[in-house]
Amino acid sequence: MSVIEIESLSRSYGRRRGIESISFSVPQGTVFGFLGPNGAGKTTAIRVLVGLLRPSAGSARIRGLDCWRDSRAIKAEVGYMPGDVRLQPWLDGAQALAIWGQIRRRPLTAYGRELAEMFDLDLSVKVRNMSRGMRQKLGLILALAHRPQLLILDEPTVTLDPLMQAAVQRLLRAMAQQGHTILFSSHTLGEVDQLCDHVVMIRRGRIVANESLLTLRRHAGHRVTIRWADAAAAAVAPPPFLTLDSQGGTVWTGMLSGPVEPLVRWLAERSIEDLAIGPPDLETLFRKFYDSTKESP
Repeated sequence: MSVIEIESLSRSYGRRRGIESISFSVPQGTVFGFLGPNGAGKTTAIRVLVGLLRPSAGSARIRGLDCWRDSRAIKAEVGYMPGDVRLQPWLDGAQALAIWGQIRRRPLTAYGRELAEMFDLDLSVKVRNMSRGMRQKLGLILALAHRPQLLILDEPTVTLDPLMQAAVQRLLRAMAQQGHTILFSSHTLGEVDQLCDHVVMIRRGRIVANESLLTLRRHAGHRVTIRWADAAAAAVAPPPFLTLDSQGGTVWTGMLSGPVEPLVRWLAERSIEDLAIGPPDLETLFRKFYDSTKESP
């Protein structure tokens, strides 16, 4: 079942393009990565989804509801955190939870306090006295406090420290296991790699990839180091699936394309001292993919 369905969606700002004819769907119970560099169009697409922008063309639907025509019903149920959290400076965290509870017509304080303890946030601090990271935590709490079935997060951890990022990731993975759906927008490749089941990559307003992380890992190269038994053993031509960065003496380093089994079979017939194969290098794959899809200025 698809919770989000986007078909041929475009949104322009006069002559400036935001997104152009993008299409993808988000299944229930997944952490779905929406990946791209700053200015790629991620935030524009998200603002269409939550009913803040009207599409120029195409459609966006959440659980069968049109994101523009039915935006009131969608906003009541979806949890949304924008990339730039802006709250009234006179509010403290406890007051914000009370006001958001009145808006949503459900009590949010109890679970909100649990989340504040998890994120190590003092709810008595006024927004005007909060650091950007504290405001980020409060934005997450307000998006999560009503336990939404669909959570849309735009760069939610950009100002958080690594320990807090890990805590957020654990919570989101647990939510997905319970059937919640998370659309996670980011430009941080490593975070998406650790967290997401599926990735849509967007560049200059267009989708350039729409793949599961499993498929992307199969296409990603591995960093390889081979230590040969002696110089005579190293005096061979590398196989076509191994691109070398360094071939000095008895040590080779390079990038393996495709699965590791062909390399292991190739080396089994030769004299080596040691072999190290790193994990799939998704960051290199993503960067190479972006480079290969650059448009002319």
